[in-house]
Amino acid sequence: MTGPAGPGLVERYLRLGLELGRHIDGLVDAYYGPAGLAAAVAAAPAPLPGALAESARRLVIDLDDGGDLGDPADDGAEPPSGADAGRRRWLRAQVVGLETTARRLAGEPVPYADEVERCYGVRPVRADEGAFAAAHRQLDEVLPGTGPLAERLEAWRDAHTVPPERLGTAIAALAEELRARTAVLFGLPDGEHVDFELVRDEPWAGFNYYLGNLRSRVAVNTDLPVLSTGLAHLVAHEAYPGHHTEHARKEAGLVRRRRWWEESIFLVGTPQCLMAEGLADLGLEVVLGPRPEGVVGSILRPLGIRYDADAIAALAGPLEVLGGVRQNAAFRLHEDGADPDTVIDEVARHGLLPRERAAKAVQFLTHPTWRAYVTCYVEGMPRCRAFVGGDPSRFERLITEQLLPADLVAVQAAAP
Repeated sequence: MTGPAGPGLVERYLRLGLELGRHIDGLVDAYYGPAGLAAAVAAAPAPLPGALAESARRLVIDLDDGGDLGDPADDGAEPPSGADAGRRRWLRAQVVGLETTARRLAGEPVPYADEVERCYGVRPVRADEGAFAAAHRQLDEVLPGTGPLAERLEAWRDAHTVPPERLGTAIAALAEELRARTAVLFGLPDGEHVDFELVRDEPWAGFNYYLGNLRSRVAVNTDLPVLSTGLAHLVAHEAYPGHHTEHARKEAGLVRRRRWWEESIFLVGTPQCLMAEGLADLGLEVVLGPRPEGVVGSILRPLGIRYDADAIAALAGPLEVLGGVRQNAAFRLHEDGADPDTVIDEVARHGLLPRERAAKAVQFLTHPTWRAYVTCYVEGMPRCRAFVGGDPSRFERLITEQLLPADLVAVQAAAP
């Protein structure tokens, strides 16, 4: 709410995110807040990164001092009372992440682990390479054939490539099933909708563009072959019960009903992202159970798509362990200063990937917007899985409430 005392803290937060987004393409992942504010930011000269870092620092101080949160929509209604302490804590963590990004953009050196901790709310650690070797041994026992393990894994994956002409049908069938199960477990707001599209030349496998008004556009990258082994996970992650479901539930519950307008912007470089990626990675097992392969196979095989449910289930554990290869690669790039070509070779060796896929992974880690983001995947899902503990009502909290990574640990510690 803008008045004699100036804009409220929520409006200042929205403005800060939009202004910082003018310097970093993709930092504003979604925005459906007040259109006038976005127009004003777009029309004004972009503040320098140093000025944005100072704005963030002052916003943290004012949050701590109990300044007015305000209502940037200013629709004349009385905002709901209560919950201010939790909102301030959540906003503070978000702003600390934005301040860190602005400081880096202004040229201030920030050690990589400090950057991740300030942006995403957890301190990253290097994975034990011994765990990778143990995962390799497990894979060796399950994968068919003889010869080098990486070649056998790649051959097995290639055999599960979804024919391009069947990809759209497969995505639609999976989305229909996952949407129905999500609606039964958690409910979906009336009017929500997802459109899927196939794209190329992106550093990620899939991306949810939340458009506001309960709608998403999900892009699936076809630069590399799309595999049936991970297709259900991708649809669950981006749509039901993952990113789209979280955005739509929070728009309906927090923005429309409670008018917590800070939720109308989604910003890379904040703890919001680690929570979102963690719950999205967990989504498939929440709606289909810890071993979802049987249901997924029953959907894909009638479409003429190969899906070896037993092998996929047996390989899931060791392949999840190999996800830590990406975090080690980030340390090698950003703390050790290793040459990207060297890191590509290491990712290929430890991750059992062909060099083309390893290069795609390193491309993500060297992208200026996404360089620290891998921690959201590596650290987010285990934390959300431990928090949920098999209880769907706990997952529903993740898609409806403002929670921070530290909240997951606190709730786990308090559990009997």
